[in-house]
Amino acid sequence: MTTIAVSNATKRKLLEVAADLQRRLGRKVDFDDAISYLISLYEENAKRYELFELFCRPVKEASFEELYQELVEERRRDEEREARKSSLFS
Repeated sequence: MTTIAVSNATKRKLLEVAADLQRRLGRKVDFDDAISYLISLYEENAKRYELFELFCRPVKEASFEELYQELVEERRRDEEREARKSSLFS
């Protein structure tokens, strides 16, 4: 184990995270569990941000009409998927 120094405000916030995690998991958690949880959230968000950047890159090899048509088709597919999902829960 290693000791780390944090401010009282950070310790208080970390305690809140640990308490919330303990409530959700239904078991005792310590600061190590809370920090591990926060690191996993950070890593997950970093991956999402990388994907977001990837999908927001400019597209150079297609015309506006081709890109617009692809957008319309994908939106139609999204609506069809949503309709299928909502019919499963109706």
